[in-house]
Amino acid sequence: MDDELLTGGLANAGAVLRRGTVVERPAGPNARARHGFLRALRAGGFAGAPLPVGEPAGGREQLEFLPGDVAVLPYPAWALGEEALASVGRLLRRWHDASARTPFDQDAGWSRELADPEGGSMLCHNDVCVENVVFRSGAAAALIDFDLAAPGRPVWDVAMTARYWLPALDPTTAAETARAHLQVPHRLHLFADAYGLSPADRTTLPTVLTQATAVCRAFVARRLAAAEPAFVAYFDASGGWARWDRLESWISDQRPLLERALKS
Repeated sequence: MDDELLTGGLANAGAVLRRGTVVERPAGPNARARHGFLRALRAGGFAGAPLPVGEPAGGREQLEFLPGDVAVLPYPAWALGEEALASVGRLLRRWHDASARTPFDQDAGWSRELADPEGGSMLCHNDVCVENVVFRSGAAAALIDFDLAAPGRPVWDVAMTARYWLPALDPTTAAETARAHLQVPHRLHLFADAYGLSPADRTTLPTVLTQATAVCRAFVARRLAAAEPAFVAYFDASGGWARWDRLESWISDQRPLLERALKS
């Protein structure tokens, strides 16, 4: 059976293959604990994450292939629509409800790369970017790529997801992926409603969005310091640190509008 290279994202670019119903990809240091958690999720009735196939070996792991549509650049119109956004909010809530009732190994060395600085009692995905959501019949149905999962608060995962899907980007940066026309405050309101975000978390979310942006900036800095080719090339092509300065300034300026949208 011929291998099919699966594209999308930067961290594992060129290293994820599909062979029929199996996806083979690099295995992180906590792969066995992650596999145990994914199996427990499925046993508990959550079908929105892949099941492991066998055990990790030779630095690689195998997972079941989840059929459906995954949006990659240039993002198609359907992935930018409000129904797609709302369905991501609903899927994220189902994932959090399932994760909260699923035990996991607290000492498995979960990634700290994009983890909630305040920690938490459940596993967050931390990387629900556009390329990590599988759609079926126009609605978000499953999450993939749990490499960056780590204990955290649900509102942290909401903020990290919102960064990608609103997107929480200044207009100049959003224009790079043809998303400058999207109305961020309105989409944040829609996303929070679809998720069922509590009043307390609606109050907290703008602050957490600022924290999440700072954590993502530090993540990029570490990748650059390690001279990872994909990150270096993307960083140089996208405007360097001036882009991040512009983004953080924009989020600060938008905060009153975001707070108003969440309360409306």
